[in-house]
Amino acid sequence: MSFAIVCDDISFAWPDGTPVLDGLDLALGGGATGLIGVNGAGKSTLLKIIAGELRPRSGTVTVAGEVGYLPQDLPLGTAATVSDLLGISAARRALHAIERGEVDEENFAAVGDDWDVEERARAELDRLGLTEIELDRTVGALSGGETVMVGLAAQFLRRPDVLLLDEPTNNLDLDARRRLYAAVESWPGVMVIVSHDRELLDLVDRVADLADGEIRIYGGNLSAYEEVLAAEREAAERMVRVAEADVRRQQRELIEARTKLDRRARYGKKMSENKREPKIVMGERKRQAQVAAGKHRNMHIERLDDARRRLTEAEESVRDSAEIRIDLPGTEVPAGRTVLTLGIADEREVVVRGPERIALLGPNGAGKTTLLRTVAGEIAPGAAGRGVPVESVSAGVAGVRYLPQRLDLLDDSLSVLGNVRRFAPAASDNTIRSRLARFLFRGDRADQLAGTLSGGERFRAVLAALLCAEPPPQLLLLDEPTNNLDLASVRRLVEALAAYRGALVVAGHDLAFLGEIGITRTLRVGADGELTEEPWDQ
Repeated sequence: MSFAIVCDDISFAWPDGTPVLDGLDLALGGGATGLIGVNGAGKSTLLKIIAGELRPRSGTVTVAGEVGYLPQDLPLGTAATVSDLLGISAARRALHAIERGEVDEENFAAVGDDWDVEERARAELDRLGLTEIELDRTVGALSGGETVMVGLAAQFLRRPDVLLLDEPTNNLDLDARRRLYAAVESWPGVMVIVSHDRELLDLVDRVADLADGEIRIYGGNLSAYEEVLAAEREAAERMVRVAEADVRRQQRELIEARTKLDRRARYGKKMSENKREPKIVMGERKRQAQVAAGKHRNMHIERLDDARRRLTEAEESVRDSAEIRIDLPGTEVPAGRTVLTLGIADEREVVVRGPERIALLGPNGAGKTTLLRTVAGEIAPGAAGRGVPVESVSAGVAGVRYLPQRLDLLDDSLSVLGNVRRFAPAASDNTIRSRLARFLFRGDRADQLAGTLSGGERFRAVLAALLCAEPPPQLLLLDEPTNNLDLASVRRLVEALAAYRGALVVAGHDLAFLGEIGITRTLRVGADGELTEEPWDQ
């Protein structure tokens, strides 16, 4: 089999010496590969090494053909144009000069055979839903989602042999995501995608799981990978149960062996005291008994040690299955209670009742974040400008908490415990530690500085701070909560929200996630700021 990408013994560390990859090997063939792993595993770093953006400390990278790379954050200034981002500005200038009659040789060299460059660029933009985006428009005038889609159009226009995409669906609305999915499905070359988007990962041909500096390849898409993983986990848990039973058996046998040896020792002592055998015979018998006893005891100790070692190995083979467990009765909202009332400019009211779970949908730039910030009290009603014209906000519950897209609620100079104390100042340390344990911050982990947390840990700490706040939040506002979360963190968020008993309003484009948390209805924000209510039927 010929491979499109081969990484041989790759090692990489940051300038301060922090290791990221150490002796990593990877070989990928044709088709699409989904590269997954927890935050901080080194996925983006590996893509940059393959793309040539970073040089490994040791090892080699071989790629068959031209490489295209779309990073999470496009490094272009606001003065750059769409044409610059597409990489066609030089050819366009030369083409326009020739059309004006400037027939210099360098103009023909710049155009080459690409006489239809503008038409092809326009076709790619239109295919990705960017019909209103002009080639001379500045990047600074584009939304984040539009910038990502123009970057994708640039790669599709170039048609590299190997295309690397790093979290391409971040900042994309539903329509843009669907266009991206279609483009990925039709891509004829080699593609490697770092993503946590379940729909996107269900389009790949294989999954590469980066964990603990090693990559395991699984044939099939994300759903197939999770089925294999579930089977592996079941087998590993079975091994743990067998190993635990073996440890218990070896412990019993060791106790029984010691009991027998103690009985023999007492019998020998009694015989010696009664002097029923010659002294020399009794001495030899005692020596042999001690040797035999030592061997017997050591044999059982070794068997117990072996059983414990097998148990440790079996436990290590089971991936971390710790789950967030939340039991916060104070967040519970009775079914009939009015949680939130929004007064809209057209004299309509939008009412949230009981523990409803509402998805806030709409295109990028429509005003979803502004609406959440208004409900949270960060923006005064009527002061938001464009977006939904909210004239009044009335909360019918005690606690309203807002989780912004950026996890910037924590003070990095404080511990996890210290951060939660900011939201619950009257709670004792023991109470806070008990609550943090439910978010997997047990013992010393609760004392870890927020500034040293990994992405997944930071997410759990923010969630703990919000849900452990006083008063307990009976209305939770989440803005694109799955952006930049790895799959394990998304699963933990689903677990947490499944146990949450209050009302939810979630702005997002991840339909799989929204379905998993039990959305009951939809509020859709139109491009003109109009707010409509719809049933959840995804």
